[in-house]
Amino acid sequence: MSLYDLIFYALGAEILVTTAIAVTRARMVHAVLFLALSFLGSAGLFYLLGAPFLGALEILIYAGGIMILFLFIVMMLQVEKMEGQRASWSRRMPAAVLAVAFVLLMGLVILSDGPGHTAMKAAMASPGDFGLYLFRQHWLSIEIVSLLLLVALLGALLLGRPSESQEPPAGTQQEDP
Repeated sequence: MSLYDLIFYALGAEILVTTAIAVTRARMVHAVLFLALSFLGSAGLFYLLGAPFLGALEILIYAGGIMILFLFIVMMLQVEKMEGQRASWSRRMPAAVLAVAFVLLMGLVILSDGPGHTAMKAAMASPGDFGLYLFRQHWLSIEIVSLLLLVALLGALLLGRPSESQEPPAGTQQEDP
């Protein structure tokens, strides 16, 4: 087993563990932070597999941008841990059935493919070529995604704003109508 194999399996284990921890956390802030760690592991995996540009994009866009935005939203909304509220079995059963079905299907796919007799041809492109292709061929998709992110940001700002019925913070004066 080479050093690359060890790093690959270590990164895979880190991704699985941090994602599992993120899904099972009761506090949303902890879940977001563990998911960011999972994205960092995915970036390391991209770099190890010969795609350093995708690894850098994973860090910049997902771990650096979207997860920090989620963290700010969670902190702005002040989502607290729901104490004493556990999901009933009727709510857990569909998730358990889907998880078992997914594991079984993935096992069948892995076992039926075997060791993979045909090697994939490596696709090499510079980041500049990749960017030109992306913005020339898929410009509408990029614009739609940017619009969705803008709407999500505006929604987070509206949700995070204090309502008019709340009292103003201490030390501020209110005008009489």
